[in-house]
Amino acid sequence: MMWLGKFLAKIILWFIGLSLAFVLLFKFVPPPVTATMLMDENSITKDWESLSNIDRNLVTAVIAAEDGKFCSHDGFDREAIEQAIERNAKGGRIRGGSTISQQTAKNVFLWQGGGYVRKGFEAWFTFLIEKIWGKRRIMEVYLNVAETGIGTYGAEAGAQRYFDHSAAQLSKVEAARMAAALPLPKKRSVANPTGFTRRYGNTIAARMGVVRRDGLDSCVYE
Repeated sequence: MMWLGKFLAKIILWFIGLSLAFVLLFKFVPPPVTATMLMDENSITKDWESLSNIDRNLVTAVIAAEDGKFCSHDGFDREAIEQAIERNAKGGRIRGGSTISQQTAKNVFLWQGGGYVRKGFEAWFTFLIEKIWGKRRIMEVYLNVAETGIGTYGAEAGAQRYFDHSAAQLSKVEAARMAAALPLPKKRSVANPTGFTRRYGNTIAARMGVVRRDGLDSCVYE
């Protein structure tokens, strides 16, 4: 059985080296494509923009909507994870406790869907990007690879599609509506939201003031 142990050790070392190489590369180079994009049945539209060309309103909005502790955690919001486990144990629709860092790791390096194997890989890549990229790069990549509509990826493509202008000019309301649609971009309307999406967008817009007041987005702009 010694040969099996050596083989597994080689596989692990190969994986660690390759994952480190990709994380280091994408610290400086935009990820060209993701598994989610490749598996999308629609023709995809994407347009990479540096964070300096994306309105701060969108950064504030996604933190307000997705991860209020983005600037203070190490990639994992343990309280949110525990709450998600408790909710899921009661049954009903499965909910996660993923941070923006975890979502970025999943979007760039992995595939959609659950499962303990994928979550394990996600934790590894989250650890790496927190250590190697830092918060500003994580946010930049997240806003460029996140699905913002049917076949639409990234803040710039989403802004052009829904508002006919660049992501550098997003108003507070526009940013809040984009953030509200992120969890279900194929089902939630950004341009003409109704019902829950509209109410959720209004809630996010209200939270944005708290995020800015308390500096919850300050790590992105240090």
